[in-house]
Amino acid sequence: MKLEDAKQQFINSWGAFGTQWGINRTMAQIHALLLISTAPITQDDVMEQLSISRGNVNMNIRDLIGWGLVERVIVSGERKEYFIADKNIWKVATQIIKERKKRELDPMLKLLSQLGNIDDKKEKDAKEFLTVVSDIKKLGSHADTLLDLMVKAEENKFISGVLKIFN
Repeated sequence: MKLEDAKQQFINSWGAFGTQWGINRTMAQIHALLLISTAPITQDDVMEQLSISRGNVNMNIRDLIGWGLVERVIVSGERKEYFIADKNIWKVATQIIKERKKRELDPMLKLLSQLGNIDDKKEKDAKEFLTVVSDIKKLGSHADTLLDLMVKAEENKFISGVLKIFN
């Protein structure tokens, strides 16, 4: 396989994977392009290489910056904005975990806590409802703890060492 074909396949596949991770396809494709770029690139470069509109590029790059996956860089002597992606895949994964946790798991746990505060707790239906809500909340809390552990693993030498065994 030629390098350009492999790069295109990577961009397309990363775009498809992105939808599984809660990122839209175009956003993931832009991220993939930035991951494999050897130098910072402009919005014009992204538009040309992915055949997408300026507005679409602009909106998705802002989202990637918001997710903490991409940053603006200054290129000396240039007026255009340039962008890069962090190439440390562990950091990328932990950043995606943090954002998904913040956007999905935290609100769910908050809602489940509120749902547990019903007035008529003694009714049969209420008891079943509270059991289901409690079980989901326990699972969510365990997931929250596990995700926090993964995010902090980079800081913890023991956990980081254990995870390196799997590399």
